[in-house]
Amino acid sequence: MDQYYLNLLFIGGSFLVYIGIAVWARAGSTSEFYTAGRGIHPVTNGMATAADWMSAASFISMAGLIAFSGYAASAYLMGWTGGYVLLALLLAPYLRKFGSFTVPEFIGDRYYSRMARLVAVLCLIVASLTYVIGQMTGVGVAFSRFLQVSNSTGLFIGAAVVFFYAVLGGMKGITYTQVAQYVVLVFAYTVPAIFISLQLTGNPIPGLGLFSTYEGSGEPLLTTLNQTLADLGFSSYTEQDTNPSAIINMTLFTLTLMIGTAGLPHVIIRFFTVPKVSDARLSAGWALVFIAIVYLTAPAVGAMARLNIMDTIWPNGTQNTEAAQIEELPVWFENWQTTGLLGIEDINGDGRLQYYNEAGGAPEGLGASELQGNELVEFNPDILVLANPEIAQLPGWVIALVAAGGMAAALSTAAGLLMAISSAVSHDLVKRSFKPDISESAELWWARGAMAVAVAVATWLGLNPPGFAAQTVALAFGIAAATIFPALVMGIFSRRINNVGAVSGMLTGLIFTVVYIFLHKGWFFIPGTESFPDTIEGSLFGIQSTAIGCIGAALNFIVAFVVSGRTADTPEDVKAMIENVRIPRGSGSAAAH
Repeated sequence: MDQYYLNLLFIGGSFLVYIGIAVWARAGSTSEFYTAGRGIHPVTNGMATAADWMSAASFISMAGLIAFSGYAASAYLMGWTGGYVLLALLLAPYLRKFGSFTVPEFIGDRYYSRMARLVAVLCLIVASLTYVIGQMTGVGVAFSRFLQVSNSTGLFIGAAVVFFYAVLGGMKGITYTQVAQYVVLVFAYTVPAIFISLQLTGNPIPGLGLFSTYEGSGEPLLTTLNQTLADLGFSSYTEQDTNPSAIINMTLFTLTLMIGTAGLPHVIIRFFTVPKVSDARLSAGWALVFIAIVYLTAPAVGAMARLNIMDTIWPNGTQNTEAAQIEELPVWFENWQTTGLLGIEDINGDGRLQYYNEAGGAPEGLGASELQGNELVEFNPDILVLANPEIAQLPGWVIALVAAGGMAAALSTAAGLLMAISSAVSHDLVKRSFKPDISESAELWWARGAMAVAVAVATWLGLNPPGFAAQTVALAFGIAAATIFPALVMGIFSRRINNVGAVSGMLTGLIFTVVYIFLHKGWFFIPGTESFPDTIEGSLFGIQSTAIGCIGAALNFIVAFVVSGRTADTPEDVKAMIENVRIPRGSGSAAAH
């Protein structure tokens, strides 16, 4: 069967499954729409949480970043995985015991303040909308290549599918759809990796193949990759940048990803769907198992893909100095050039694709006078996982499976984010703040209407993303780290933080982080000043925008404690509520809540 029709079959078939599940599991009440009726089994919830967690950034972008950045990109693995452990241990059980529907509801009740709830809604919407841009970008990338449509057309198709099953099913429909999406994406990620690991090392387990002997050289795979990159003037794949600024930024970035993860509302609300507190802990454990299957494979996918790309461009080895003839490049080069995400230019007109690090010098045996610049002028990291089966010349059904997996990863997280936004608007803004006497049916209509608007806004933002998927998602983590995470931690573990302190802290973290990020990215400028680039120069102590979230969180904590210490104490009934949430005393009745 032609590759296009295989892709259409796999992607279209998966979409039909998602829509069918939404019809079967459609929500009939606000409880089902917000929390799936609190009746989801821990294993099911763990799988759905893993799908919600493994977004387009994890599936599409992460391996690409690892492939081209090597050691530095390990921050994504450490930050995202470590952050989930932080969420499971520090927040999830306590928030489930509290029994709220949404994150802003907990913040509003804990800090006994309508203003605190409204600020929490604002922070949630800013972080979630920023995050959803990355998912819509991933949808556009996958559609543009595999169904041969434009990015914008792909975005509209993906948005229509999400609109249908999210608006109809709410959290109940999303949960069971995410279980199906997890099955699709985990097979789509691991099956090509197994094939490629077997090809390159003879080891069927990609994580072990990463440290096995590369059959093309007889040396360890990572040793071969390091040598290949060195021959082309690039830095070592496994070597850490010892520059103090680089070390500081990597540390702060990892910390930002960790606490940002623990503050992501679309992941937190997944723990509200299980029957009791012990199920929330079990869900966290199962989710970690399901996540580990992909995250332990990602480093191997990145390294092996980078080596395959090098072998494609320099088929006879760098010592031979004979780069690949442009006319003889594999079909996947031409396929991805049509998307605009990969580009080559024969600068010196010799008919060969010269690819090397211009700053590092020409490849060994090839004089600088024979070159006029790097001719691989564009290689978007987002295409790597999707192109990997083509690079390795795997069967057509594997390519189609990866296409369906990319869609599943992007759509599953997009649905979770849109659910968080919808519930915050309908439950926290409409019902809890402006129309407390609203009927359940009216609230359900508000929830679905808010979901529809959120889908439309997310699609519009996805048409002009500010960066590739993992970059944009990293900024969302920074916002969540600086605002929601501190408010939740202080709300659970400190009785002294009052409503004024919490609001002041969240606003400080939000304003500082957003302004810093926007200035760095050049998304706006203050009259009379110039935007500065996302580099060491011109920034605050050399901290890059993606790493600033933990500084915003620190400011949030400091301001909250200082302001609370100078204002009225927390009421006694609120202190008693905090004790009941945090301490096992009375946990039997609370767990059944």
